[in-house]
Amino acid sequence: MKELEIGTEYVTLGQVLKMTDVISSGGMAKWFLSENEVLINGQVDQRRGRKLRHGDFVNIPGLEEIRIVDPLSGQ
Repeated sequence: MKELEIGTEYVTLGQVLKMTDVISSGGMAKWFLSENEVLINGQVDQRRGRKLRHGDFVNIPGLEEIRIVDPLSGQ
């Protein structure tokens, strides 16, 4: 599982996909989410603008597992 450190209150799902190199550009997010199942904290979500906060989990079955963490606390 990858840990993605963000120093802000939240990051969007589209940004997470780009930051972790799942997609190569932000414009691909809508297409990627329509073609692939993405689980946020165990629930399917296709909103590229979904706000993810520290402690959230993103799971793309067969591809990537990501945990959003605070760089200061590691949580």
